[in-house]
Amino acid sequence: MTEHRLQWARRHWQRLTGSPRRDDDERQYNYSSLLACRGASSRAPKLAAKHRVVIPHLRPFKDEYEKFCGTYVNNRIRTTKYTLLNFVPRNLFEQFHRAANLYFLFLAVLNWVPLVEAFQKEITMLPLVVVLTIIAIKDGLEDYRKYKIDKQINNLVTKVYSRKEKKYADQCWKDVAVGDFIRLSCNEVIPADMVLLFSTDPDGICHIETSGLDGESNLKQRQVVRGYSEQDSEVDPEKFSSRIECESPNNDLNRFRGYLEHSNKERVGLSKENLLLRGCTIRNTEAVVGIVVYAGHETKAMLNNSGPRYKRSKLERRANTDVLWCVLLLLVMCLTGALGHGIWLSRYENIMFFNIPEPDGHVISPALAGFYMFWTMIILLQVLIPISLYVSIEIVKLGQIYFIQSDVDFYNEKTDSTIQCRSLNITEDLGQIQYLFSDKTGTLTENKMVFRRCSVAGFDYCHEENAKRLESYQEAVAEDEDSADTPNGSLSNMTKPRTSSCRTVHNGPLGSKSLNHLAGSCLALGGGEGASEAPHSRQAAFSSPIETDVVPDTRLLDRFHQITPQLFTPVDETVPDPPLDTLYIIDFFIALAICNTVVVSAPNQPRQKIGLSSLSGMPIKSLEEIKNLFQRLSVRRSSSPSLASGKEPSSGIPSAFVSRLSLFSRMKLTSPVEEEVSQTSESPQGSSNSACPAETEKQTSDADLTDGKVESSPAQPLASNLCYEAESPDEAALVYAARAYQCTLQSRTPEHVVVDFAALGPLTFQLLHILPFDSVRKRMSVVVRHPLSNQVVVYTKGADSAIMELLSSPDGTSLEKQQMIIREKTQKHLDDYAKRGLRTLCIAKKVMSDAEYTEWLRNHFLAETSIDHREELLLKSAMRLENKLTLLGATGIEDRLQEGVPESIEALQKAGIKIWMLTGDKQETAINIAHACKLLEPDDKLFILNTQSKDACEMLMSTILKELQQKSPDSPERASLREGLQESPATQDSGLRAGLIINGKTLEFALQESLQRQFLELTACCQAVVCCRATPLQKSEVVKLVRSHLQVMTLAIGDGANDVSMIQVADIGIGISGQEGMQAVMASDFAISQFKHLTKLLLVHGQWCYTRLSNMILYFFYKNVAYVNLLFWYQFFCGFSGTSMTDYWVLILFNLLFTSAPPVIYGVLEKDVSAETLMQLPELYKSGQKSEAYLPLTFWITLMDAFYQSLVCFFVPYYAYQGSDIDIFAFGNPLNTAALFIIILHLVIESNSLTWVHMLVIVGSILSYFFFALAFGAMCVTCNPPSNPYWIMQEHMLDPVFYLVCVLTTCVALLPRFVYRVLQGSLFPSPVLRAKHFDRLTPEERTKALKKWGEAGKTGQVTPTYADHSDAASEKRATSGPDAVFAMMSAPSHPVEQDDLSVHETALDSDCCEAKDSGMAGPPKG
Repeated sequence: MTEHRLQWARRHWQRLTGSPRRDDDERQYNYSSLLACRGASSRAPKLAAKHRVVIPHLRPFKDEYEKFCGTYVNNRIRTTKYTLLNFVPRNLFEQFHRAANLYFLFLAVLNWVPLVEAFQKEITMLPLVVVLTIIAIKDGLEDYRKYKIDKQINNLVTKVYSRKEKKYADQCWKDVAVGDFIRLSCNEVIPADMVLLFSTDPDGICHIETSGLDGESNLKQRQVVRGYSEQDSEVDPEKFSSRIECESPNNDLNRFRGYLEHSNKERVGLSKENLLLRGCTIRNTEAVVGIVVYAGHETKAMLNNSGPRYKRSKLERRANTDVLWCVLLLLVMCLTGALGHGIWLSRYENIMFFNIPEPDGHVISPALAGFYMFWTMIILLQVLIPISLYVSIEIVKLGQIYFIQSDVDFYNEKTDSTIQCRSLNITEDLGQIQYLFSDKTGTLTENKMVFRRCSVAGFDYCHEENAKRLESYQEAVAEDEDSADTPNGSLSNMTKPRTSSCRTVHNGPLGSKSLNHLAGSCLALGGGEGASEAPHSRQAAFSSPIETDVVPDTRLLDRFHQITPQLFTPVDETVPDPPLDTLYIIDFFIALAICNTVVVSAPNQPRQKIGLSSLSGMPIKSLEEIKNLFQRLSVRRSSSPSLASGKEPSSGIPSAFVSRLSLFSRMKLTSPVEEEVSQTSESPQGSSNSACPAETEKQTSDADLTDGKVESSPAQPLASNLCYEAESPDEAALVYAARAYQCTLQSRTPEHVVVDFAALGPLTFQLLHILPFDSVRKRMSVVVRHPLSNQVVVYTKGADSAIMELLSSPDGTSLEKQQMIIREKTQKHLDDYAKRGLRTLCIAKKVMSDAEYTEWLRNHFLAETSIDHREELLLKSAMRLENKLTLLGATGIEDRLQEGVPESIEALQKAGIKIWMLTGDKQETAINIAHACKLLEPDDKLFILNTQSKDACEMLMSTILKELQQKSPDSPERASLREGLQESPATQDSGLRAGLIINGKTLEFALQESLQRQFLELTACCQAVVCCRATPLQKSEVVKLVRSHLQVMTLAIGDGANDVSMIQVADIGIGISGQEGMQAVMASDFAISQFKHLTKLLLVHGQWCYTRLSNMILYFFYKNVAYVNLLFWYQFFCGFSGTSMTDYWVLILFNLLFTSAPPVIYGVLEKDVSAETLMQLPELYKSGQKSEAYLPLTFWITLMDAFYQSLVCFFVPYYAYQGSDIDIFAFGNPLNTAALFIIILHLVIESNSLTWVHMLVIVGSILSYFFFALAFGAMCVTCNPPSNPYWIMQEHMLDPVFYLVCVLTTCVALLPRFVYRVLQGSLFPSPVLRAKHFDRLTPEERTKALKKWGEAGKTGQVTPTYADHSDAASEKRATSGPDAVFAMMSAPSHPVEQDDLSVHETALDSDCCEAKDSGMAGPPKG
């Protein structure tokens, strides 16, 4: 714990002092932080026009360039609001958008009218000038900070092609324009969005890192425009005669549509793979050249960054309403004064002393004088409207945010990150949350995908050894965390499980040694190579040892032993055909290795690409390999080009290549010579990759292990040392799983993927096309030319719901019947995986003829080159390719729960927060995770909504509602949604705990307007709701529905781009800075690193912020009303003449200076209950949900108390000095002094914690008042004629009556408030007051008190039991046709214990590989 606090303190000090962190030597600034100051929000794509034409910025195209590109903005950015010239007028214009500022401006102007003048003109303007000045200074300093950042960015230097010098010259970023050619070197930041035209990489690849844009540290590949990658030399701008037409600037980072048109009118499609975005960094590439298409504020980075978000909190909206009540109260008081003045004058109309005529002899009528007096009274009583309230609220919120960000418990040492407060004005909403909507993957879970099980060809491989490895790893990590005193110590411990399990996979021939022997033979690596490897491994995401180390399944290893080259190169007819399941296994693991976008790099040379190996290092073992080598070299020149370039396949390909091996239709394979020729005919690099790292390791493994260490060639890293830069953890987990079976992804280029497959050696797949994953298709595909069969093969992986619908229909053949059997078995395995909480993916393939592929490619090319409706055309093209698939198998990946999630959810539910889990995973997986994280309890009654039609959905919801109403008689029919919401806790307390499970299709029906009300009534009866198979749009619609219809405070939390819309719709959006980038963080109001931090953020800081701000706002209303009423009561004794018994300076400064600091300190430091008690008693949070601190009744009681105290404060001195000869200011001085003590001591009574800061501010306020009064009375002789405050305070301080009056007035005024608080704390204490008492107890007494509290809470509830339910009732199914499914499940229906999910699954794996049901009641089939 001490080390944790030291790490946090070091990081916090660096943040405060601005000292550089560990990444600063590589890049002197973080681009995302430089952009964060932009204030304009742009969530929808911004289209200025339909298309954009980009012409090269060169002399030959000068006229055309001016026509098209001359109107585009340059690359200069300006995120500031103001300039030196417009700062004052624009800032004032923005500040006067506030109604309160306009109100006080109106009063200041009104006071300049002689007929209604109440104060000196300068005095009336003072409060407004002070407030405007403070806010202007704050805005100016913030804008100056933005200006310095803008200047730093604009003056960065890059290489731009100069038309005059005919070469690349240094130029500032701000001078870059659309159409310029830019040359960038490795590690340089991209200055503008540009299309990639050249890369020094021989494959036309450019690697970029987008961490400055979206937080993702993994490398991403970008491809040179098709047609330019074949060029041997760098593109010459002078010879560039093409033009680019693309879409208009927008903020969609994942889309770019356009085409490049050559001078011969030939078009080449452009996509996001050809676009380099501003703010990204060039990696692994010596140099690149591109042409700018978007610059400055039109770049996607600038359009996509909205900066801090500004929202109006619920409490602030309530305060605005009460300000209007104060305005109404002011009008009533002014109207009373006007009427009183008119009546007064009419009574003494003939007495000239009271009705002084004008200089011209004209006498103002009483009615007109009353009208004038109305405006005079508004000026006199203006303090009733708290102008300083809004400034004080801003200061208090800044203080609250500072303390939230300074909380050491939010610091995450692993990620070196703490909480971020991106919205500055909704902190108090954290204390009023009623509904919480959470994503599952990466939010409740770690998003560390661990390969657990797989099903291939209908056989389930449960990986017992891998489960034991995970269990032992957990224990080792726990021991390391307990014993680690230094980061280095823990790091060395972490390398041990990594190296041991890595070597089990890659030592010698697969499975030639026992797993235990292999695991024990390499522990020496921990102190040598492994230790140096660990720091580099942190650079790549999804590369922790628990993710990368997979222990193979022994049964599957036995199947791999049967895979030999002789199976595919039979020399006589006696060799049997390869078994079908063996071919399935080969294709299954090939799909795992290549069906992704993983970038391969080496950790010992960070961010360096591993390409194809050279011939020089190739270990040749036999004469057969030498012969094969020459055969490869002989056909290298005649190999066919990639079809991905849009060209037809070479006609020189032998027809035998097309008719040869189809892994599912032909079992007879060709001769070894023909096979090797076919393998190399499609591989330009030939066998240059045969010297793969795995082969090098095989040669040296035996010798090296005897010495206890491993040596490798400097040029060739070990296969286990390859780093995989994946865009998602699922991809990384599958690639590492394939590597565990020596199906190792060696390298990837735009045209080839090299896989080292066990005994078959390196296989070079010609990469023809990639169809990336999207949320609509829910799958991705790669199209390759298989090196063994020379056929075009489509490998597809995706969600089972998507893949199963695309499988080929049975046609009666034996193979198709076998496919149906495999499909049924695989579906059972998928259901079993999902019940165990695993994420499932299906793997499939399809074999195409060259003619079919060529026809598809021709249509796909038209879709790629279109700008309008490109997404729809590409989707249709993908659907034409991904059909009639052959199922290979499925995978089960465990996404482990984050630490502390079950405890956090349990605490939040005790706090009265309803939690919904919105996920895209399978229903069984979602239910399992919901049980594991205690969102659902074992004895909860589960209601599953899984229908195929709207009518069935409506009938099923009605049936469930009736069931719930019968089981909870205390819950009557809900008259309205609001009543249903308020009574839902009673339903929970009555003993019926229900959970609702709804899938995406049924949710689509439930969200329709006619069913929304019924759906909300149903969810209000349930303790928790789980929405599975939900799309990002459905997530946001659910949040919007609950928020708008139930009028509740909502919070949405997620970690990925698919959660952004949900986060933005909720009242408060929380982003988790996890492994899926920073999209959710950039759209959120607050960002945390772990879900468990949400507990303290809500239960402690949310409770504190809400209570502090509520009490501070009420106190502001109280003190203003109490003080203004002194002036109002005086009007009854001065003929309602608008006269003040106090000097105007004291009157203005009383609220502006003397009593302004204590409530601000109160709002920042007030602490009703300690953090420990709030965490231990989550029930205390319910007071904030009910807005108990700031109810309308509380507001009016506060005003009534203020009226009472003002009456006492006025009339006690009045009667004390009645009959004396004191003057008007001598009477007002004790009133002011007593009012000061009453207002400040009122705050002391209301405070729950008084620190030395409180006392310092309180004493300072009192001393400042007396100092000003003494100084003002001594120096101001005639500063405010005709009144004269000269020496009044000095005389009163020598008069004992003055002290007696002040003490008596203060005591009488505060006595009711004091007595009420005493009685409240002793006779009817609230839960908060009871909990506050715990903080004063000793630890032993505190423990006993908390135990009694918990027991008292349990006795107040009915113990959940379903013993009285008959079996028939519990098993009842309500169906409305074959498309409706209704399942009611109780405690025995789920096997998950209260332990961690991973432990439970490990236990289940012990009796593995039996396809048995877990007892989970689910949708019946048929």
